[in-house]
Amino acid sequence: MSGQTVCILGRSGVGKSVCLRILMGFLKPDAGRVIAAGEDTTDYSEEELRRIRQKVTMVFQNGALFDSLTVWDNVAFPLREHGALDEERISPVVDELLEMVGAKHIGGLLPSQISTGMKRSVAIARALAAKPKAVLFDEPTTMVDPLMARRLGALIEKLKLQLKLTSVVVTHDMRLAEKLADHVVFLDRGKVIFCGTPAEMNRSRERIVQQFLQLDRLDLRALVGTIDHTHRMLR
Repeated sequence: MSGQTVCILGRSGVGKSVCLRILMGFLKPDAGRVIAAGEDTTDYSEEELRRIRQKVTMVFQNGALFDSLTVWDNVAFPLREHGALDEERISPVVDELLEMVGAKHIGGLLPSQISTGMKRSVAIARALAAKPKAVLFDEPTTMVDPLMARRLGALIEKLKLQLKLTSVVVTHDMRLAEKLADHVVFLDRGKVIFCGTPAEMNRSRERIVQQFLQLDRLDLRALVGTIDHTHRMLR
């Protein structure tokens, strides 16, 4: 599924983020095999996994930026760490990545000086520095305001179209999944309940899937109602 986006959906605590950590080799599976970047990585050593992590990178929910480094140096870090480029060639690459995610203007700031949403944008730029084959996103739109959530969703979509990037996105946001996903995987209690397109998921007869979709629609109606009420109060 090169160049496509898979969204992993499900309620909190069902194992969505665990899937990403297993793919990255941070956790070992209790059973089965792990295939990443076309390789069986289940029994790989840490050194072998480091090589895979240059092909498959991850954007953590909290950004996982280095607090003591500027935004610019955070993005430059993997390029320096792997010694792929000298300093003269690193600079334009970092500038281009920050421009791509809309963060060039904050390159000199520390992570503590920027918003949660911008931290995730910077983390995306850093994940792209190694020119990976695939990027894993852990709840990219959680705990940010609706405007930033839309911007992050649009950014992931832009990367897919411009870079032909393969993505795995963990989310509980059905609207984001409908916007991004070529395929959806629905998890419940550590098991795959559904796998298919977003349209097929909407037609699924699985009870737990329908409950999830109904709750998502109720949340949307509640949000629209709150916005409408606030608008009337301000008039």
